[in-house]
Amino acid sequence: MNENAMPVPAESREVMDVGPVYDAELVDESQPFYSQPRLGRFWSWWLRSPRVPVWLKDRGQARQAVKDAVVAVGRSPWRYLRAVVRGLVAAVRWWRRWVTVRDYREAAESSEKLADKFTEIRALTLFRWKVTGALTVATMVALALVELLYGARGLWSAAVLVSLALAVLGRRRDGSPGRKAVLAGPRTLTWTMDPQVLVDAFRDAKLVGKDETLRLVERATRVGDGWAITVDLPATRKAADVIKNREALASALAVDEVQLIVERVRGNGGHAGRVSMWVADADPYATPPLRTPLLAVARWDAWRPVPFGRDARDRKIDLPLVWTSLLVGAIPRQGKTFAARLAAAGLILDPHTRLYVADFKAGKDWDAAAKVAHRFMSGDETSHVLALVGWLVELVGEVQGRYRRMRDLDDTICPESKITPAMSRDTALNMPITAVFLDEVQVPLEDRTPVEVEGKKLTAGEYVGELLTWLAKKGPAAGIVLVLATQRPDSKTIPSGLRAVLGSRFALRVMDWRDSNIVLGEQMNTRGYDSSRLLASHKGVGILRPDGETQAGADVLALTVRTYYMPNEDWHELCRRGRALREAAGTLTGHAAGQDTAPELDHVSVVRAIGTGQRPAELRPVLPEPLASVVAYLGEDLDEREFIPTAELVEALDVEPNSFGRAMADLGCPSTRDRITGEDGQPRRVRGYHTASIRAAITRRTEDQS
Repeated sequence: MNENAMPVPAESREVMDVGPVYDAELVDESQPFYSQPRLGRFWSWWLRSPRVPVWLKDRGQARQAVKDAVVAVGRSPWRYLRAVVRGLVAAVRWWRRWVTVRDYREAAESSEKLADKFTEIRALTLFRWKVTGALTVATMVALALVELLYGARGLWSAAVLVSLALAVLGRRRDGSPGRKAVLAGPRTLTWTMDPQVLVDAFRDAKLVGKDETLRLVERATRVGDGWAITVDLPATRKAADVIKNREALASALAVDEVQLIVERVRGNGGHAGRVSMWVADADPYATPPLRTPLLAVARWDAWRPVPFGRDARDRKIDLPLVWTSLLVGAIPRQGKTFAARLAAAGLILDPHTRLYVADFKAGKDWDAAAKVAHRFMSGDETSHVLALVGWLVELVGEVQGRYRRMRDLDDTICPESKITPAMSRDTALNMPITAVFLDEVQVPLEDRTPVEVEGKKLTAGEYVGELLTWLAKKGPAAGIVLVLATQRPDSKTIPSGLRAVLGSRFALRVMDWRDSNIVLGEQMNTRGYDSSRLLASHKGVGILRPDGETQAGADVLALTVRTYYMPNEDWHELCRRGRALREAAGTLTGHAAGQDTAPELDHVSVVRAIGTGQRPAELRPVLPEPLASVVAYLGEDLDEREFIPTAELVEALDVEPNSFGRAMADLGCPSTRDRITGEDGQPRRVRGYHTASIRAAITRRTEDQS
C-alpha cells in the first residue's frame, strides 16, 4: 500500500489508493500569463533572438526607424539626383582618360620611352576619337529610331535606363574618383542619417582600419538635446581605445569634444568592443546652471545619495556619501568650494548627522555651517592645524569606540561590523553619521610645525596625513565620511597613501594631466579622463569618479558632471533649515549648541612640541618658517650638536639658500663660519648656524607668546 494514500472514513473499513499527495498553493489567476503557449514561446524567442533587429523589439527604436524611413523617402529624389550627377562626372572622367590614351601615355613615361611611342600614341588617340564620333552618331540614330517607333515614351524609357546606370556608377564608394566630395563640410548631423559618414569618421580617427567597418547595434535616436547610437567595433578593436581617442573622433565628426560622450557598454548587454556614443547638438554646458533641488525638500536622508549635478545628457547625477569618502580638486575659482558645499547640503538637512567643518581658506564661505556643525573653525594659522589634530584624534577614538560597541550588539541590530540606518538614528547607541569637511586641506597637510607622538618625531602635516588616512580606511564602516577639498592637487601635498583610500573623486579644471591623475587616479588620462582639458568658461564642470552606482550606471568608470548652482543665499537657507530640524529633533550639539569645548584626548598620548619643554600641544609656541622646519629636522640634535652647516639644512629642507639665509637672519639666527671635521678627517671652514642661537630664538618666541 502506498504510504501516501489517503484513508476513507473508518466505518467503511476500505482503503483506496489515490496516488501521491503533493503540497501546493491555490492560486486564483483569472488571466494566465500566456493565453496561447505557442504565441508566448514565439514572443520570448522574438525578444531574445540576436537575429531579430533591435528596432523590431523596442518601441522607441521602432519609432526612430519609421522617422528615418520617412526622412530617407523624402531625401531619396535628391540623393538619386546627386548619384546621377556623380555618375555623369565619373563617366566623363573615364571617357576623357580613355580618349587621351592616358594609360598608354603613363606607361610610356614610366619606362622613359615617351618619345619613341609618340607616333603610336597619336595614332591611337585619333582612332579613339573616331570611335567616339562613330558611337555618338550611332547613338543619335538609335534614339531617332526609338522615337520613330515608340514616340516620346521610348525616349523617356531610355533616359531612365541611362540615369539608372549613371546612378549605379555614381554611388559612393571609397577610393573611387568623382564619388567623394573633396570638401565634405560639417558632419555634425550627417552621420545620423548616413551611417557611412560615421564609419568614415572612425577611419579618419584611425580607430578602425581602411577595410574594416562598424556594426550597428542600436540606430541613432534622439536622447535629450543630442543623438545616441550604439555600435560594435571590428574584432580585436577595443572600446577603451575609442574612449582614449575621443578628441580625435570628435574632430572627425566636426564637433567640439565636450559635445561627444563615448562610453563602453558593460554587463550582459555589452562587451569590450561595444561603444555607446552621444553627440550633443550644441555645447551642453553653455546654458545657465540649474539650482540645487534640495531647496524644494524639507529634509533629507543622509543614506540617500546627495543631488550633485547633471551630465551632458541632462541626466540627474546623485553622489553617494555614506560608506565612502570624497576628494575634490581644482585650481582656484573653478567651483571647488561650491562642490564640497553641495555634498554637505544633503547631510545638513538630515538632523541625525554630525558635522565637523574646518575652513582653512579663512574666508566666510562656510560660516553658515557654524549653525549646525558639532565642530567648526575657520583660519589658516598653526593653532588651527593643532586644533584639527585634536579633532582627528577625537574621531579616531570615536571610531574605535564604535567598533567595540558593535561587537556587543546582537546580529539583528548589527548584522555586520557596519553601521546601519537604524543604528545611526538610535540616540542610545550614539553612532550618528559623522561627516568631516576640510576645505583647503593642503594647509594642514603642509604644516611643518614639529610634534612628538608617542616618542615619534614628525611634523603636524605628517600627523594630519596619518590620521586622515586611518579614518579613510576604517571610518566609513563606522559612519565617518571624509570630504577633502584642495586647490593644490599634487603628490607632495596629498600623500599617496591618503589618496589611495579616498573612494569618490571629483576633479574640476586643473593645470595639467598630472594634477588630474592625482585627483582621479593613476593613468586616468590614458583612459580618456583628463580634467586639464576642461574649458575655463565651464564653471562647476568636472570629472566625477564615483564610489557607487549613479544614474549613468553602476559600471561607469567616470563621467563629466556639471554641479548644481547653490549661491550663498541658498546655502544660508539650507543651513537655517538644518538648524531648525536639529532643534526639533534635539540633536543640536557642540559648536552649534554653544558647547564648543576642546576634545578630550585622555585616551591617546599627549602631543608635545619639540624644544619647548613639557608644555601641552595647545599651549606650545607657534614657530615661524623656516625656524619650525629647522627645529623639526634637528630634533634631539638641537641639544646635542653645537654647529649645523648651511649646506646640510638647505639640502634637507629643499630650500633656496639665499632666501633661507635672509629668513633665518630676520629671526635672530645669523649664519657664521666655523670649523668642522670633514669625511677625510681634515678640518675645514664652512658657513652654518650655532644651535645656541636657534635655541635662543625659540626661547624668545616662547616668551613673546607667554
